[in-house]
Amino acid sequence: MNNTKSNHRWRRWAPWVAAALGVAALAFWAFQPRPLLVEVAPVTTGRFEQAIEEDGQLRLKHRYLISAPTQAELSRPTLKVGDTVRAGDVVATLTPVAPQMIDARTRLVLQQRVGSADAVRRASSAQLQRLDTALALASLEAERSQKLARENFIAPSALDQAVLARRSAQQALDAGRAEVRAAEFALAEAQAALARSEPGSGQRVEGLWSLKSPVDGQVIKLHLDSASPVTAGQHLLEIGDVASVEAVVDVLSSEVQPIAPGTPVSLTLTTGAPALPGHVVRIEPVAFTKVSALGIEEQRVNVIVDLDTTGAVLQRLGDGFRVDARITVSRQEGALLVPSAALVRDGEAWRVFVVDGKRAVARAVTLRERNADVAWVSEGVREGEQVLLYPGSTITDGQAVKIR
Repeated sequence: MNNTKSNHRWRRWAPWVAAALGVAALAFWAFQPRPLLVEVAPVTTGRFEQAIEEDGQLRLKHRYLISAPTQAELSRPTLKVGDTVRAGDVVATLTPVAPQMIDARTRLVLQQRVGSADAVRRASSAQLQRLDTALALASLEAERSQKLARENFIAPSALDQAVLARRSAQQALDAGRAEVRAAEFALAEAQAALARSEPGSGQRVEGLWSLKSPVDGQVIKLHLDSASPVTAGQHLLEIGDVASVEAVVDVLSSEVQPIAPGTPVSLTLTTGAPALPGHVVRIEPVAFTKVSALGIEEQRVNVIVDLDTTGAVLQRLGDGFRVDARITVSRQEGALLVPSAALVRDGEAWRVFVVDGKRAVARAVTLRERNADVAWVSEGVREGEQVLLYPGSTITDGQAVKIR
């Protein structure tokens, strides 16, 4: 009878016991730590490069600026930007400007100046005739003295005086002729100033000036694209060879020390375009201040890069084109490489999380160098091991992980 009651009691509580055990098992499973989904990358062996990446722009190696030699009127240019020119081709035509109009007072002054110059010329001519007469008289006296000296009628000193007098008269005549020429030039100058002071109606100054290209190249800039008056030294157009370009890359002065002439450089014009090889030819010794996009003043230095490519590739380039430059300052083959995204700071040292089975194991590593993409590791990991990328604060040593 008692056994029957016990069995009956057990059958009544058995479902509740089973349900309690199920709830406990479910709670135990729910509160168990689950593996974290992670991204991994392998440790590889390859080339490590330390590079400086900056933007720059292309510029022509040789630029020729055509300017007006004097004040003139520029004829409407027929050339356009991009037109090809040969050395000796006419690239600009100038017309000398006509003399300016003057007022009546200035014209009267010029007329009086002509009259004064003419009077000086006439006086010089009269003086020249007087000196010519004096020379003739001195010559007669010298000839007479020579005859008398041969017959010993005069002393030798008297002959010397006569000869010297003739020489002095000759020199005075030469000086008089020079004064006449100077007076004629002054008169011509005064007459020219008066003649060009007021051109007649419809009068035009003749003589076009043709400016020619000094080299073979292309027109890269027109400072004036229409007929216009120009002054002496005013810029008209620029000519250059777009197939001969170089890149100017401004680098922080604190980073320019490892760069030397001959350092390899790769230049990229647009995203996805093949890089153009080049090399550093010089580093300018003067820095300049440049404000960054964040508003910070930076000291920068221009690094000049020469392109190592030729042919049709250069035809797609132009003056002022923007380029992305990658200057390789060091290179190591056969380096053990770990992605920079896998590094975690551990005080003064570094560590990574290596996937060992289904768990992440923290491991200290020794870095040689690093760049934005990878780090060169000397010890701590082996080639082929998987390391976690972007490990957060939730990753701990021995954490269960699952590769995404």
